[in-house]
Amino acid sequence: MTSSPLDIPVRTVDGSQTTLEAYRGRVMLVVNVASKCGLTVQYEGLEKLFEAKRDEGLVILAFPANDFMGQEPGTEAEIVEFCTSTYDVQFPIFAKISVKGATAHPLYQTLTQTSPEAIGEGPMRERLKGYGVVADDPADVLWNFEKFLIGRDGKVAARFSPDVTPDDRRLVTAIEKELARRT
Repeated sequence: MTSSPLDIPVRTVDGSQTTLEAYRGRVMLVVNVASKCGLTVQYEGLEKLFEAKRDEGLVILAFPANDFMGQEPGTEAEIVEFCTSTYDVQFPIFAKISVKGATAHPLYQTLTQTSPEAIGEGPMRERLKGYGVVADDPADVLWNFEKFLIGRDGKVAARFSPDVTPDDRRLVTAIEKELARRT
């Protein structure tokens, strides 16, 4: 049986061990991020979403990953510097991890097993095929900026394709639904 995503050890960007249990009772949007991706501009939208909804209980949790064509080559310090100086990111950024395949971090193994299908799936997968990028397993994270929504109860509520932007109505509606729930 799959464990709760809240129980899995993760490292903060400063190297401390923790778990997502620290965010129980809040709505979490877990996003694998990259600084040198065509979707990197989503940091701006993620920060706006965080600022707009954090007082209601939303937290965005960024997990840098270098799994897709070397688009996150930097160190943790370089990633934080880029995110804060370019997009004024205030939400938590964790240590760099792998999000797909045999080396996927246990957090992402659990997230993809729990929620194997992404909302908005299709256009991005087809676009990547045009660049010769074919995902081996449909449940794998497709690309940078895929989003997993975890409810206040610690359960995965939804998964969103990388090209579902932070202001996409489908994502915002799902977040608002989870924010309205009380544990």
